[in-house]
Amino acid sequence: MIKCVILLIILTSSIYDNVVVSSELNKPNVLFIMLDDFRSGIKALGDDLAKTPNIDKLVEKSFYFSNMYAQQALCAPSRNSMLTSRRPDSIMTYNFQHYWRSFAGNFTTLPQYFKDSGYRTESIGKIFHHGSSSNKTDDYPYSWSNPTYIPSTQEYRNKPVCKSDNGTLNRNLLCAVVVDFQPECTLPDIQSTEKAIEFLKEQHEKPYFLGLGFYKPHIPFKIPIEFLKMHNVEDFMKNHLRPFDIPLVAWNPYNDLRERDDVKHLNISYPFGPIPTEFAARIRQHYYASITYIDSLIGRVLKFVDLTNTVVVLTSDHGWSLGEHSEWSKYSNYEVSLKVPLIIYNPKLPQTKVAKINYIAELIDIFPTITDVAGLPKVPKCPNLLTYEEEKITCTEGKSLYLKMLNYNVTIDANKDVEGIAFSQYPRPDIYPSKLPDSDQPKLKEIKVMGYSVRTSRFRYTAWIKFNNKKFKRNWEKIFGEELYDHSFDPDENINLVNRSPELNQIKEQLKKQMMKKFP
Repeated sequence: MIKCVILLIILTSSIYDNVVVSSELNKPNVLFIMLDDFRSGIKALGDDLAKTPNIDKLVEKSFYFSNMYAQQALCAPSRNSMLTSRRPDSIMTYNFQHYWRSFAGNFTTLPQYFKDSGYRTESIGKIFHHGSSSNKTDDYPYSWSNPTYIPSTQEYRNKPVCKSDNGTLNRNLLCAVVVDFQPECTLPDIQSTEKAIEFLKEQHEKPYFLGLGFYKPHIPFKIPIEFLKMHNVEDFMKNHLRPFDIPLVAWNPYNDLRERDDVKHLNISYPFGPIPTEFAARIRQHYYASITYIDSLIGRVLKFVDLTNTVVVLTSDHGWSLGEHSEWSKYSNYEVSLKVPLIIYNPKLPQTKVAKINYIAELIDIFPTITDVAGLPKVPKCPNLLTYEEEKITCTEGKSLYLKMLNYNVTIDANKDVEGIAFSQYPRPDIYPSKLPDSDQPKLKEIKVMGYSVRTSRFRYTAWIKFNNKKFKRNWEKIFGEELYDHSFDPDENINLVNRSPELNQIKEQLKKQMMKKFP
């Protein structure tokens, strides 16, 4: 009798284990691809200068959110905000200094949520920003089943490995190279691609969440030279003037570019430039060549992905200015710095053409959206911003976009469909651009001004206000500059409409009240 009971327990346990394994295997895998400093330079989405055949193929069977905005145009705070689904003011991270778990709260991340739901979570390349802002572990072991794979050649990212015309090796911005002549005869994103393919070839006992973070098109533009040859520099010759009516505090002097040897050689006046037209064209050429390079690597990875049971997400941490307003890089509240692509392939809802969704959305929406797509328990909404004390609760300050995908082919009453709204912000040490302190990347103790920005379907309003970096308090009575742009006729945000007419002033005040309510 005892033997029978033991046998029954063993059989029951075995059946239970099989049920659990079967249940886990029925969950979809997730491939989460993040690019670095990538604006929406995709051929299939209307950018004729882009050469992105592999991303184009993904877009054609996916959902594309055409109005997706970062919460801050800087790598570490944007990634931490996106992956915790909390705004920079909640994680109190505006730079590379602080780890949110020890500085603000032990907030759950997107990969951590999947890990806690039975997934194997792996990180390859740059998902979290490496360094202090992710506890120098890329948030392992909270978010990942194993330590993050960081390519060995990342060691040379800021080393003088760019060959100049005179044969010397420099720390250049423009750095098309022969890969075989580079250290270890490879590049970081090539290494990450090979590691990802190695992972995808494995037999998986659990569903996986694979975070694959490419380092490009982030500067320096160290890319295989063959991709540069695919783009003609003549296609990128254009001039952008600095608008005369933008407040000084809004200007970012692109200090990171100025540190590069080839840019230093140009002797560009500080802080307003401009960069010479010919060199500016070469920057754009190298940027688009970097995108084509990454596109080729994404194509290699996707060949090993089972698209019948894998959710594929492709996005970026923020955009990058290519001379708009006569500015470069990110570090601002402008459209070009904040707008990013979001592509979601859902194996349960495959498309036969680009499913473009114009709803205004935010990167903090990705967390609840992907968990809904994967069929995990819904992530609850956080209490009101900056008022809650339960730091360990799992919640989102974003909103799920899953219903937008489900209802894509359904006629919806326009009056019932909310247009959406996006909030962003950027810190400054003062109202005038500077190298020291760095007005592009100020440390927390240096922040005295915070620019809050709201984007609706038609307008962008930005207010630069006094900020207390010790108490994290805002003073809406002290405004250092305001901007209002009407995207119905000014998509490049060149005409500041503040104080132009009573009607526009009323719109500005309405948007200001919305931001004051969001960020009291």
